[in-house]
Amino acid sequence: MSIRPVKQITRAQPTVEGAGVRLDRAFGFGDPELADPFLLFDDFRNERPEDYRAGFPWHPHRGIETITYVLAGSVDHADSLGNAGSLDAGDVQWMTAGSGILHQEMPQGDQAGRMHGFQLWANLPSSQKMTQPRYQDVKAAEIPEIVDDDGTRVRVVVGEFWGKSGPVDGIAADPQYLDVWVPPGKRKVLPVDTYRSAFAYIFEGSGTFRDASRPLGVLLEKEVDGREVHLRDMSGDRTLVVFDSGDEVVVQAGENGIRFLLVSGKPIREPVAWHGPIVMNTRAELMQAFSELNAGTFIRESAKP
Repeated sequence: MSIRPVKQITRAQPTVEGAGVRLDRAFGFGDPELADPFLLFDDFRNERPEDYRAGFPWHPHRGIETITYVLAGSVDHADSLGNAGSLDAGDVQWMTAGSGILHQEMPQGDQAGRMHGFQLWANLPSSQKMTQPRYQDVKAAEIPEIVDDDGTRVRVVVGEFWGKSGPVDGIAADPQYLDVWVPPGKRKVLPVDTYRSAFAYIFEGSGTFRDASRPLGVLLEKEVDGREVHLRDMSGDRTLVVFDSGDEVVVQAGENGIRFLLVSGKPIREPVAWHGPIVMNTRAELMQAFSELNAGTFIRESAKP
């Protein structure tokens, strides 16, 4: 067995998307090889309705899959295929945009005004970019949760883990998407397929991920006694950890425990032509998509309700 070394650790960056939603972006619109087949990961977490209520009004997608996981509040959604519904706390939606879809996502807070969710974009291989669009809406109760002897809890959204299978299936990247909680002070070894790209996103508690020899934290600039110094911050919250190759991930939980998403998938290793919510393989395909969008022919006849 080989421990996956930590290749990169970064802090998610505040940004504004949609019609004015304030969120933190762990990665996206940068190097598509960073976490291939995954292209973008956003953490939309707010306690003020004015920071999220404007939502993500009608917009197109083609050539990718979007994965929305809600932890607090809810997200109302509707699309050009006639689908409509609401994702509540603990629910997941895996949308295959394929040949093209128009949809909107409108966050709603809980009774205290809090909203928290994640959105991940997964690329589609060229052979599936123009496939039929589809949704997989999964309620919280359908997602299996495993509790290990040391108190570690894992929700298996997609893929197989510790003998349980997640309810989402038929995904091109054959991904594994886990919501992991490790109790305070515990060291945990988690298996990850050697041939998959893998990353962790920490959103609660504290801790470190370890390579074969040493812990790594986020390198931050801080002012100490009037001087700027570089420190390794082990707090973890809103931290992206990208792993190199290996078949195990090792995490050491801090005094408050640590909760993170552990996501892995098969790299596609194809050219990426990308602009906003449309991801194709060539610039010509990208230009065609926007030409169809402008002409009103973006939604294929086979995809219409």
